[in-house]
Amino acid sequence: MRELFDEVAGHSPLDPQESVRRATRAPQRKRFYKQAAVAPAEGGFSVTLDGKPIRTPSGRQVVAPSSGIAEQIAAEWNAQGETIDPLTMPLTRFANSVGEVADRVDDVADDVEKYLGSDLLFYRAGHPEALVAREAAYWDPVLAWAANHLGAHFILSEGIVHVTQPEQAIKAARAVFPADPWSVAALHVVTTLTGSALLALALQRGALDSDEVWAAAHVDDDWNVEKWGVDEEVAARRAARFIDFRAAVSILDALKA
Repeated sequence: MRELFDEVAGHSPLDPQESVRRATRAPQRKRFYKQAAVAPAEGGFSVTLDGKPIRTPSGRQVVAPSSGIAEQIAAEWNAQGETIDPLTMPLTRFANSVGEVADRVDDVADDVEKYLGSDLLFYRAGHPEALVAREAAYWDPVLAWAANHLGAHFILSEGIVHVTQPEQAIKAARAVFPADPWSVAALHVVTTLTGSALLALALQRGALDSDEVWAAAHVDDDWNVEKWGVDEEVAARRAARFIDFRAAVSILDALKA
């Protein structure tokens, strides 16, 4: 069964956009099982198909850290019809990704840390004034939270000219990254989907809710929609990304419970 998700593994197993692109090209496979269920496993809970545990494309058994997460994954498998559509299974794809990088948590965290050097929230529009004000309204509170609660003081820039961030600020933010593979993977997914490690951290630590994070990540996009109308292709990509965003949020919520 693990070959079903070979096509959606992507160059980076934690890149949800690449997963979606590959899944779109991949042929759907016929459903080959009757029932998905949850069973205790070493280190957590496994998802089984007719009693056999699901595995990642490389053959590692998928083990969820909580029964709630495992049940959500099993529900995705049970919801499939005559054919299996990976696009409707974001939690399964997420679990596969975690399984592939479980022994490389530091590498995943390092990848998130890179965003702290060029975070979305650092680069501001110079005009028009209404957009400048909107970015400030959504983004300044997050930067203030990072400064006051993490001790991370970052530098802002107008336009796209790169500004080197203080090493102390990056280290302060990195110091509060979660350590377990599932949380780090969820942090990575939210970071790549929003372009902001700070938004991902604010979500993971409860400073913002998921609606606030998604809105903050799309301030500029929403501004353009208001001025120029909806680009259907852009809207479709955003909707696909939102599926993976919600999956990552559900993981973070389950791990907080």
